[in-house]
Amino acid sequence: MSRKKHEHVIKKVLPGSIAQEMGIEAGDRLISINDSEVEDVFDYHFYVNDEELTLVIKKPDGEEWELELEKDYEEDLGLEFEQGLMDEYRSCRNKCMFCFIDQMPKGMRDTLYFKDDDSRLSFLQGNYVTLTNMSDHDIERIVNYHLEPINISFHTMNPKLRCEMLHNRFAGEALKKVDRLYAGGIQMNGQIVLCKGVNDGEELEHSIRELTRYIPCLQSVSVVPVGLTKYREGLYPLEPFQKDDAKEVLKTIHRWQERIYEKHGSHFIHAGDEWYILAEEELPEEERYDGYLQLENGVGMLRLLENEFEKAYEEAEGDDRERAVSIATGFLAYPYIRRMADKLECKYPGTKVYIYPIQNHFFGELITVSGLITGQDLTAQLRGRKLGERLLLPCNMFRSGEKVFLDDITLSEVEEALQVRVDIVKSSGQDFLEAVLRV
Repeated sequence: MSRKKHEHVIKKVLPGSIAQEMGIEAGDRLISINDSEVEDVFDYHFYVNDEELTLVIKKPDGEEWELELEKDYEEDLGLEFEQGLMDEYRSCRNKCMFCFIDQMPKGMRDTLYFKDDDSRLSFLQGNYVTLTNMSDHDIERIVNYHLEPINISFHTMNPKLRCEMLHNRFAGEALKKVDRLYAGGIQMNGQIVLCKGVNDGEELEHSIRELTRYIPCLQSVSVVPVGLTKYREGLYPLEPFQKDDAKEVLKTIHRWQERIYEKHGSHFIHAGDEWYILAEEELPEEERYDGYLQLENGVGMLRLLENEFEKAYEEAEGDDRERAVSIATGFLAYPYIRRMADKLECKYPGTKVYIYPIQNHFFGELITVSGLITGQDLTAQLRGRKLGERLLLPCNMFRSGEKVFLDDITLSEVEEALQVRVDIVKSSGQDFLEAVLRV
């Protein structure tokens, strides 16, 4: 029974790869490597690093091949499997008071409602995990295989409060797993989703103080405000942060940054860009972001965007060609996009850039990021506006690798509704400049 569980169906064999040379084909099953069962992607990547391998492959007719091969250390075999994790995805066991998925309306595609809390996705995709879904065996493998960095959702270092916030009686005890990762020298990054009146104030002070014990293995921790949609009926009554709240949060983070930098040479604790916009304060200089370790959490995204744009802008040579484009974005980034567009219009007098911040009616007006803008909000608010020759949209508005919005409206449907060509723009400042100037 166990042996059958760990047979992994091969989806694709890359052309010119070692696997193809050995006669392995799509539809074959991987049974073992060097007499060891392969439980999942953790085991696979660890075992295939060796220079001498013995693979057991089962053909579709049931025949088993034992293949011996030599290769360079860490050289890939060229196999892709039916399941990316080579195992079932692990769903979240928590019922967090701030969970965004619980705040989504009904009727969206099923995949948007799946709550993952799978440590393997932390290494493969950068996902954050709560540790509540990890066994002692999982921790041992991470340490033994030295898999890093692992991204951890801490939220609070108060065990009792963590149980309450995650609605999981094991959530406080799960924090002890951090000690084992630290003892194993595993690099970590952390995040705190801050909820007003819950884990802010003195609780935030306590959490930061406790987390500094894990430096240098814990490289960085981001503090981001909870995202609140209009679909919170029956959920914990969270309140949005206001300007004065944001100023207090930043004051706390900046004070700890100075203290930690003096002792460890890194700023360690970082505030999401939203705090600075809400507090109406300037973004920190680039050096304060310690190499942008928390970009995926919206920490330093706007600073990096501006810096990249400034560099590209200085190197660009102006012209007087006439062009008109439009850009749609969220209210969060709007002031920065507008500022960059104004500079371009000065250097390129024939260029006109229309910028439209899109109000998020679908999720609620408290949601201000461009990545959660839907196709229906976009088309409704841009219909009848001046759009120029092209409409530029940031890539994070679309489902990964596809031209589809969160509400399943397609890019071609938006183009047809607005009667304008749409260009998808990558996230860098240089990409922004090149997209605007493209003829």
